[in-house]
Amino acid sequence: MMWTDERVELLKKLWADGLSASQVAKQLGGVTRNAVIGKVHRLGLSGRATPSRPARTRAPGPRALLRGRPDPLTGEARAAEERTARETEARSEAVEEERLLDPSERATVLTLTEHTCKWPIGDPGRPGFHFCGRGADNGSPYCTDHARMAYQPAQARRNRERQRSKDHRLVS
Repeated sequence: MMWTDERVELLKKLWADGLSASQVAKQLGGVTRNAVIGKVHRLGLSGRATPSRPARTRAPGPRALLRGRPDPLTGEARAAEERTARETEARSEAVEEERLLDPSERATVLTLTEHTCKWPIGDPGRPGFHFCGRGADNGSPYCTDHARMAYQPAQARRNRERQRSKDHRLVS
């Protein structure tokens, strides 16, 4: 197959119109998708004026509920919402604890020991960053309050993993 001037011009037009390489190949006839891609590359044609296909949108949640199955997006959205709420709560707790923490209890990297709480407070890249510094509990790296924030009960974690697995099976 020869690339005549007319075919090259038609290729340029179809490509600029947003057709995919497969669609251009069908329009031209007698040429493969890969040949079109190669020619486009050799001609140095850039992006298209319009996308080759419309952007996909996800089906709305209520349709999945109507089928009698839970909507996996709802589960994901709920989990994201819960994460955001936990993060917001943790940030507000951190701000509150920073106000309550006696400056003499604060620890730096240089003053941490195996018996001090290593919970970071603030942004490590900013002045004023420090660690909690209160007494750590029984070999834990954290004090009682921070250990509660850091460690999740195994049952809650297991339940979340089961739910994720169940949501994954519904999506698959």
